[in-house]
Amino acid sequence: MKSFLKTLIFFHPKILEAFQGYNRTLLTKDVLAGLTVGVVALPLAMAFAIASGLKPEAGIFTAIIAGGLISLLGGSRVQIGGPAGAFIVIVYGIVERYGVSNLLLATAMSGVFLLLMGIFRLGTLVRFIPIAVIIGFTNGIACLIGLSQIKDFFGLTIEKMPAQFFQAVHVLYQSADTVNPAALGLACGSLAMIIFWKMLRQYLGWLSHLPGTVIAMVVATIITSVFHLSVDTIGSRFGGIPSSLPQFEWIPIGWDAAQLMVMPALTLALLGAIESLLCARIADGLMHDRHNSNQELMAQGISNIVTPFFGGMPATGTIARTVTNIESGGTTPLAGIVHALTLLFVILVGAPLANNIPLASLAAILMYVAWNMGDWKKFIDLKQFRLPYQLTIVSVFLLTVIVDLTIAVQVGLLFAFITFIYRISSLSRCELADSSHFPQLENQQGCIDAYRIYGAIFFGAVKLLEKIEERLPSQALLIDLKNVIYIDSSGMESITELAHLCKIHHIKLIICGLEHQPYEMAQRSGFLQTLTSDCLQPDLLSGIAVATRH
Repeated sequence: MKSFLKTLIFFHPKILEAFQGYNRTLLTKDVLAGLTVGVVALPLAMAFAIASGLKPEAGIFTAIIAGGLISLLGGSRVQIGGPAGAFIVIVYGIVERYGVSNLLLATAMSGVFLLLMGIFRLGTLVRFIPIAVIIGFTNGIACLIGLSQIKDFFGLTIEKMPAQFFQAVHVLYQSADTVNPAALGLACGSLAMIIFWKMLRQYLGWLSHLPGTVIAMVVATIITSVFHLSVDTIGSRFGGIPSSLPQFEWIPIGWDAAQLMVMPALTLALLGAIESLLCARIADGLMHDRHNSNQELMAQGISNIVTPFFGGMPATGTIARTVTNIESGGTTPLAGIVHALTLLFVILVGAPLANNIPLASLAAILMYVAWNMGDWKKFIDLKQFRLPYQLTIVSVFLLTVIVDLTIAVQVGLLFAFITFIYRISSLSRCELADSSHFPQLENQQGCIDAYRIYGAIFFGAVKLLEKIEERLPSQALLIDLKNVIYIDSSGMESITELAHLCKIHHIKLIICGLEHQPYEMAQRSGFLQTLTSDCLQPDLLSGIAVATRH
């Protein structure tokens, strides 16, 4: 009961403190920003759902429900939630392998994992994932998104795109002679319009607030309708989108299916946590604010638990829409709620207008999103970094594209872990104390040895103590640990083994300068209890005095 009450106290959405000093001017800015983001989110939500192998309404329902819940319950003032491009590859793979019903189950399970991560305050741990791993899989996902859109961009006649990289490339190659010139023209025109609109925004006045993706989609839809172009549209492939509220439906849950979806759900949860907290950090830098990472994870978890019961897909924080919200003047979670209500209004009123939206135009929008999603400059600058960083980023990128995102992250973390251990162990060193600083040692050569250890004594650096064991003195051994900042259980075991060897050879072991975490570890392991009072000294000088008397 007490832990439950603590969780309730810990559950503190940002919206509860966002309206201090709120006024009509800020309200106007939030409403206008929410309307702008809602318009931006419309084509992206549909495009992400279609690219994931789902119907377009799945993306819109997710943007409405999850977007509203994330803004209402989240730990950031300005973050906008909804379907994200990062999920496309994973969701498409789950749909193809397990089916839509199991995708809904995996999404709900990922929501439970995210909620537990927030409750147990694991939000800060996501920040420990190295930037090389994040860049590698982000760029890999961007490549896969671009690959998945080639079919609709060129209007190729392909019944179903495989999820695997080599199979997808093979199918695209075999269908290269089925290019639809009309679809290709719409896609190229849409892409060119998005790029030029962004370049000319500073000269467009009030029109600059309209996103280029929406302009491109509207123009492509008008051209398709007026000229009756023979291209795939939302209406021809999906029968349009419903002009009604999403309906609640129970997810079929079975123990066997739940066991099967544990790993996909963990993948969705991990990626969602990384994406949302990375987005929140970017928003903090733009807003000069600080988000609550654990509250954000709990909000993400709740939204992903709820959304599947309305036919939605996985949701997370979205960088493009969040930045649009900030640039449009949004300052509180109200802007995100308005964005969700805007999409709801579009569904109820303008759904029939979506029938003629060409899929080639949505493919062009996703191509643009994929290009902006990747941090391609890091690949150009690779030669400036060390080999371990290069190996990590390249291996994660290639494994993401060719094999699987989960394996890519695991391998990337393994590389980063090994590199970190090597770097830290190389920083730890052991050296003989300079006898000129201690006159007491000058007449005791061959009897007393004094060593200073720097850095950390952990499983990757225990070789430092092993070298001391190979050259034990005849009378006394002094170990100065004043400059040791950390000792783990392996390091403590090595020190205990050294003490045991000294006892066997009747050598007096004196430990000096044991402070803070090393002292705690020595106390908890029981090592301190094995030392006599004169064997534990505050500094090396005191230890030398004791050894000389001995």
